[in-house]
Amino acid sequence: MTTTLRPTGPLQRESDGGQSRRYEVCVNSRPVGRAEIATSPAFGATVGTIRSLEIDEADRRRGRGTVAALAAEEALRGWGCKQVHVSVPPQARAAARLVTALGYTERGRNMLKDLPDTPPALPDGVEGRPLSEAEFPQWLAEAIESYAQNWIERGVPPEEARAKSEADHRTSLPQGLATPEVWINVLVHEGTVVGRLHVGRREMHPGEEVAYVYDVAVDQGQRGRGHGRSLMLLAERVALDAGDRRIGLHVFAGNTPALRLYESLGYVTTAVNSFKQLL
Repeated sequence: MTTTLRPTGPLQRESDGGQSRRYEVCVNSRPVGRAEIATSPAFGATVGTIRSLEIDEADRRRGRGTVAALAAEEALRGWGCKQVHVSVPPQARAAARLVTALGYTERGRNMLKDLPDTPPALPDGVEGRPLSEAEFPQWLAEAIESYAQNWIERGVPPEEARAKSEADHRTSLPQGLATPEVWINVLVHEGTVVGRLHVGRREMHPGEEVAYVYDVAVDQGQRGRGHGRSLMLLAERVALDAGDRRIGLHVFAGNTPALRLYESLGYVTTAVNSFKQLL
């Protein structure tokens, strides 16, 4: 039996400059599932994503998903893509096994937390205050470079990583500090600035916006003193003050201290994001 992808419509041009297409997964022309692929403009036209892949229950555990995923990768190659991304919920164990078997590498994960009714207290001697206009240019330059470096360390070419970082910051801060629903704060410990925090609103699930920690950074000489936890508590206070009841974030693979901190604070993984080079 032959498993193939059959387009269900024309190539779609999207508002962000990317393209996408939907398919039926077929076995000898018999539909057994659905798939959708797209390019990822945030990383450039040479990066694609398998947005969705679903095999009907009656045809599962027969290798259909594996062949369909490989066919999706081949279609992306035909579009000129050199890398492919996938995002898998942690409860989708079969999909997680498939991603691992096909040679994908985890790049990061999305996490979410339901906020308490009462804002958490900050440690003694610690307080937050808004970032000033005078502090903004240096913070922005450092945030852009740090975010780009994270992607470079995980296989994204430097030029593409910096372009993505600049584009993402333009999107999240179109009016700088005056951008609505954006809160950038510094953490002060006994009169000394020890870290910075960028919180905004973001749609983590279709139709649901939550408070989102875009960036949290402890100054180099201040690390290992619990300020990262204080910044995350400050993020919860900022979110609750803005009327949000959930808060989300992204943590890069390999950042074990940060992952452990978020888990200890009650964040749970909602998606594991992986990538693969298309040779």
